[in-house]
Parts: sequence; structure tokens; C-alpha cells
Amino acid sequence: MSQNVLHLENVTMQFGGVVAVNDVCMDVNEGEIVALIGPNGAGKTTVFNVITGVYSPTNGRVSLRGKVIAEDHPHGKMKKLYAAGHQYEYVHTIDNSPDHITKMGMARTFQNIRLFSSMTVFDNVLVAKHMNMKAGFFASALHLNGREEARMREETMELLKVVGLDGVWDEIATSLPYGQQRRLEIARALSTHPSLRMLGAPIKGDPQVVSGESGAVGMGVLDAVMTDPAYAELKQKLGLNAQSRVLLFSTEGDTDPENYRRIVWNGAIASL
Repeated sequence: MSQNVLHLENVTMQFGGVVAVNDVCMDVNEGEIVALIGPNGAGKTTVFNVITGVYSPTNGRVSLRGKVIAEDHPHGKMKKLYAAGHQYEYVHTIDNSPDHITKMGMARTFQNIRLFSSMTVFDNVLVAKHMNMKAGFFASALHLNGREEARMREETMELLKVVGLDGVWDEIATSLPYGQQRRLEIARALSTHPSLRMLGAPIKGDPQVVSGESGAVGMGVLDAVMTDPAYAELKQKLGLNAQSRVLLFSTEGDTDPENYRRIVWNGAIASL
């Protein structure tokens, strides 16, 4: 049986009286690709923000490889405003910042590309590798970490070759076309050696448009990996295959109000 990498338990995110995510439960296992799909405003990005530590959940628990990385319950005025379930099941408050969660083995890209605009393609990837440096401040300042630095630079160039950006390694990142900037952001995420990759809107800007009756549909891909090779053409562009799972979010348009901002379908993409 595959090892569980990510587990969300009754996660709710509420801003005042607005429930952005409603009692979400989900799992991502090792070697699995899971896509979050739903209309704009369904709560996909909010789920990503809770998982990666940008937000602390209003209620619920998030675990990475069996370790709880986020847990909370309604406090103060939110006790009266809270509109979801499982209100009294969680008593602890556990909060980790995004950089700590990255060190635990999680990497993320964003719906809107976020690169270091004044840095080169090479340096954008290299800077992420310093997350796992063994040398401390003084060793680096005195240039005693030459071997480690050389290894990181070699690995950075190899990663750029994999994503097809080695030919523009010395270009300023923001001078690249949109598609190449997206690949650069993915390469930067991969350079942290994550066990869980979270891609926000990975096909944004691609000519293949995902759409549905309710309007524009977005996608987030959570890819739990056993090893750390880069994507082969982003797993055939979408990162999805017949063995992948899709989690479908609902919004106000659903005829059943109980489905509001919940996961309403969970299954293999082949049967979607």
C-alpha cells in the first residue's frame, strides 16, 4: 500500500461570515497525482494556501507524511460566526510558516507566476537550493563551502536542461515568454527536492483551455513523488493520466446548498 503523503481532515477556512473552504477532507498518496478542479471562486487556491502555511485553517487539521503541520479551531468572535461542522473536535493550535513547510518537503508554484524579477534564470533556481544548505553563515561568508556551492550550481544547470531552459540560463527571468517563466517556476520548486509538489494553475496560458458549463474552470495539481526527477513535459502537459485522481469542487451554482465549497466528486480521471 502506498504511503500517505498529505492528509486534510475537515479543513475549513472562514473569513468573517464568508466560508471559503467548507469541511474539506482529502488524501494524496506516494506516487499519486491529484487534481483539484472547480469553477473560479470554488476555493482551490485557498486550500493550497492552507496546506502551504499561508493561512492557518479556521478549523481542521493538515498532516504531511503523518506529521501535523497545521491545526486550529474557532477562536474569539469566530466561535459565534463559525458556519461549518466539526467545531469542537480540534483543541490544539499548530502553525508553521511557509518556509518551514518547504523544508519539510513541500514545494509550490502559484497561479500568478512569482519569480525574482531582477535575477537571472540560473539564479532563480539556485536561490531555492540554499533552503537545504548545510554550511552556515560564517562558512559561507569565508567561502569554506566551495564544494557544496559547486554541487548546487551543477545541479541547477542539470535541472534547467531538463526543463529546456539551459539555453537562456543567463537571461533575466522576467524577459522570458510566459510559458518559459512557468517552466522556470516549476524548476525552482523542484530544486528544493520536494516529496510533494503543488502546482497552482499549471496550464494557465496554455492553448488547451479547460472549461465547463459553469464557466472557466481552474486546476491545481498535487503531485506526490517517490523520487525527484523533473516532469516529462509536465506529465504530458496536464500532469494527469488514467491513474490520476480528480477532486471536483462546487460553488454557489450547485443545486444542493450542502455542497457549497466542498469536494463533491472524488475519483479517477478515466471515469470523469
